[in-house]
Amino acid sequence: MKKARTWLDENQLDYSFHDYKKAGIDQATLERWVEQLGWEPLVNRRGTTWRKLPEEQREAIDRELALQLMQDNPSLIKRPVLDTGTQLLVGFDAEQWEQQLS
Repeated sequence: MKKARTWLDENQLDYSFHDYKKAGIDQATLERWVEQLGWEPLVNRRGTTWRKLPEEQREAIDRELALQLMQDNPSLIKRPVLDTGTQLLVGFDAEQWEQQLS
């Protein structure tokens, strides 16, 4: 997150930060993200929250379960999600952001 915010500042791009780990995320936004990207890119499988899920849930995950789990546990959502209004970028990759936002 720090690298992403630094990159945005250095490139003088205005943004608003929403900490969905603390403030949560509304169902409509989450469903729109899943519609655009699919659920797989949004699920952070490297985090502690994922590892703490019961094995049955991790193995049986599908779109509906992913939506429910991300709604109940916003820490499962990979960060950052940059929503430009026309596109979504998940995770910070300076090269990708440069290409997509230039």
